[in-house]
Amino acid sequence: MKKTYKIEVDCANCANLMEDAARRTAGVQSATVNFMTQKMIVEFAEGQEPRAVMESVLAACKRVEPDCEIFL
Repeated sequence: MKKTYKIEVDCANCANLMEDAARRTAGVQSATVNFMTQKMIVEFAEGQEPRAVMESVLAACKRVEPDCEIFL
């Protein structure tokens, strides 16, 4: 399953770091962050609950950029 989320990120470098953090999160098959559109596209691994995985993604992203926001 693939879902798109609105994000709030301050710079392109932070977006790249957030993308890497999301990709390393358990339950995420792939992730793409687009700084220009302020969107994150996440493809979830089979059988994963998107809401629970996204809470982990948000926590991982906040370690990279503490004031980032992902609108779940």
